[in-house]
Amino acid sequence: MRRKSIKITDAVGKVLDYDLTKVVPGKFKGAAFRKGHIIKKEDIPELLKIGKENIWVLELGKNETHEQDAAFAFGKLAGRNVETTEPREGKINFIASRAGLLVVEKKAVDKINSVPDVVLATRHSFIPVKKGETLAGMRIIPLATKRKNVGAVLSLARRKKVISVLPFAKKNVGLIVTGSEVAKGLIKDKFTPIIRGKVEEYGSVLRMSKILPDDRVRIERSISVMAKRCDILILAGGMSVDADDVTPAAIKGSGAKIVAYGTPVLPGNMFLVAYLGDVPVFGVPAAAIFYRITTLDVFFPVALAGVEITKKMIKERGYGGLCPHCPVCVYPKCAFGKR
Repeated sequence: MRRKSIKITDAVGKVLDYDLTKVVPGKFKGAAFRKGHIIKKEDIPELLKIGKENIWVLELGKNETHEQDAAFAFGKLAGRNVETTEPREGKINFIASRAGLLVVEKKAVDKINSVPDVVLATRHSFIPVKKGETLAGMRIIPLATKRKNVGAVLSLARRKKVISVLPFAKKNVGLIVTGSEVAKGLIKDKFTPIIRGKVEEYGSVLRMSKILPDDRVRIERSISVMAKRCDILILAGGMSVDADDVTPAAIKGSGAKIVAYGTPVLPGNMFLVAYLGDVPVFGVPAAAIFYRITTLDVFFPVALAGVEITKKMIKERGYGGLCPHCPVCVYPKCAFGKR
């Protein structure tokens, strides 16, 4: 790649390596042609009009790729429900074409950023995103790079899509609120309206709900009944180590396989994840009453997207798992619960 000055009439097919400014007194001042633009025959009159009779241009070597062409090629990294913008100044953005759970292959991102001249910036994986949100941006730093660098990126894309959005399925959710004091009417049930709001926020339905005393046998039976009618089960309350709190034991006694009881996320350390067959079962501690965002908000969208929650996934949430309780909560556009 080299730079030289040539007459504008000889510049068709050449690449600008700087912005060309247009000034209309009192009306406009800005770039008429941007860096990286490939000059066309129809551009010549406009270039002459803004006083450009000679310009600097790039000449690419036979083994080099221009930034615009590289950006177009990088669109192949987009997976399900991800679209790309037109390249601008050599950069391409990846946009969610529908709401869902963002999944980014971090190892692939690290490998891509190890390729000379190439940079890829993404959002955190496993967060809920809305249609139209920007998920990542990518470009090469110089105006041109070796073709083998672009090829190295595309070889990763052929193996696995790097950025995808998994849609949230509409699920039937069952809720069991445990606690003898609530069942007896001594205190008001605060869990149900909160859980209902979170369920409906994602377009799912709270199909069944029940309030039960701290009776392990009754809780076990209700889990078995609801698991046959619902796609996800949530048990709220009774998750501490107090003698009366039997919810974790009831979940285990129902035959559910415990993935983890206790998560490295605050608030919501006493959160439980289990599976009864293929039905996710969540044990939600009282933190969900006192805080707007807790561990439930980290893992519930994962289940709605049909992704299995593993012990490894849970452990990885410790880094970034402390909520700073900002005066104005912007979750999920923050670091809480990310990996």
